Amino acid sequence: MSKSTPRKLSVAPSRRFGRAAWIAGGIGVAVAVTIGLVVFAGRSLEEGQASATSATTLASAPRGSAFPVVDVYKTPTCGCCSKWVDHLREEGFEVRTTDMADLTDFKASHGVPAQLGSCHTALVSGYVLEGHVPGEDVQRLLEERPPTAGLAVPGMPIGSPGMEIPGSNVQPYDVVAYSNDGTTRVFASHGR
Repeated sequence: MSKSTPRKLSVAPSRRFGRAAWIAGGIGVAVAVTIGLVVFAGRSLEEGQASATSATTLASAPRGSAFPVVDVYKTPTCGCCSKWVDHLREEGFEVRTTDMADLTDFKASHGVPAQLGSCHTALVSGYVLEGHVPGEDVQRLLEERPPTAGLAVPGMPIGSPGMEIPGSNVQPYDVVAYSNDGTTRVFASHGR
């Protein structure tokens, strides 16, 4: 039997990170944590598990908006709906979006009359917005707070927010205020 003598293990010196690499790594972690806090602050677990679209939208929304949050429900492939969301942001609204495969039941559950239907539906401060309602009309609705269920722009009129086509004239259209009892009235007119 031979005695083994303990050997020193030779370990290659580890690669050292320079100061700049440590700072860059720290900044990256700080940015990731900040985004996580902004996106999920004050939200329930269910909201936190919402689609990536909603999280991205919330993270990119303007802060300190004078208006309440507008929750927009749309299909994931509708380009004009996304343009309407951009329009609302430009008007100073904070917007959250939720993509849905089919809005039919959602519209019905929120009392949107079929004849006033359009491609997206939004909720803001107890009101329903259907279609391409201009931001200025949403602002007026929230300032005046009339006894109505919501506002709608039926169809998809050319030139309404989100439906702009370069070189085209604005198709005249009305923003319709509607009530739960089925009554309607013109809230605003555009393109006339």
